[in-house]
Amino acid sequence: MLRYIALLLAFASAALGQVAPYAKSEKADRTASVEIEKQQLVGTAVIVIDDGKVVWSKGYGYADQEKKITVDPATTQFRWASISKPVTAIVALQLAEKGLLDLDADVRTYVPEFPEKDAKITARQLLCHQAGIVHYDNGKVVRTEKKYTEAHPFADVITALDTFKESPLLSVPGEKYAYTTHGYILLSAVVQRAGKEKFADQVQSRIAKPLSMSGFRPDYDWENIPNRAVGYTRKETKISRRPDEKAPDVSWKLGGGGYTSPATDLAAFGVGLIKHKLVSEKTEKLMWTATKVKDAKTATNYGLGFGLGTTPGGVKWVGHTGSQEKTRTCLILDPKGQRGVVVMTNSEWGEPKTVATAVLDAIK
Repeated sequence: MLRYIALLLAFASAALGQVAPYAKSEKADRTASVEIEKQQLVGTAVIVIDDGKVVWSKGYGYADQEKKITVDPATTQFRWASISKPVTAIVALQLAEKGLLDLDADVRTYVPEFPEKDAKITARQLLCHQAGIVHYDNGKVVRTEKKYTEAHPFADVITALDTFKESPLLSVPGEKYAYTTHGYILLSAVVQRAGKEKFADQVQSRIAKPLSMSGFRPDYDWENIPNRAVGYTRKETKISRRPDEKAPDVSWKLGGGGYTSPATDLAAFGVGLIKHKLVSEKTEKLMWTATKVKDAKTATNYGLGFGLGTTPGGVKWVGHTGSQEKTRTCLILDPKGQRGVVVMTNSEWGEPKTVATAVLDAIK
């Protein structure tokens, strides 16, 4: 009799268009809460993707602790930091699918403003961090000294090359893996020229608009972006608010770490990937396969624009993390299981991947 009543209730709920609550929400919440408390994070957004769709989300703590503004996954703006790199990779690979970008051509074919380096550099090498381009502190960064008449010159990804283009290569392209944000600035310039449209506009038309990522935008500090999360730092046990003037403008590295959005938009990006809405399954397999450097016997833990790993519980994932002033972020996806987790926090000491992998294990 009880079973009959339960079936009737379930049928009535479906008839009224009600969505059943996510069965693993308590498990996800409990797991996230434990990790967030352990790390003493000020504000965090967590979103779970299951069966290829967003099924649960929650904001923890404060977007602005002093003003008691709580985190809302749908409205609080977090910097994406380096999760901007997969966005750049997707647009590049879309252009490649259309025959507009040759991944193995010399990048100077598209961007002659980039100086000759006595070695051919390709978009494919940039995608997997094997082009020998310097990062922040792993080699000498040489900035082109010049005066600009524009108020924000580096909003143009071609001009942004001036921040590093004179730097010597770390190694011969293809011989070593060396993670580099500057390499993705160069890739964004290649995308702009190959797609014959501003890089930021291509990202909007090719990714944000199709996936209804309405809050996703370049993190331009001269624009009024409502609901920005305040950043927090920690020294020993003391947590402090990061002053805005000590959170540098990131417009110069748009393709490598310059986007912002609510966590729901990052989740929409993850769903779009799982549901094959952005590139073909063939291209997805390519970008989610670990790459090797020349003559290496073992592969790196990076594909084309995406990191690769395994959770403590044995779930293989693809995704990316981000680390920047005011933010720490993580998107991990289990494409085979149609699952994923988004974690975004305003606590600079945070380890969002630890939260994300724990939650992904909890819902498997």
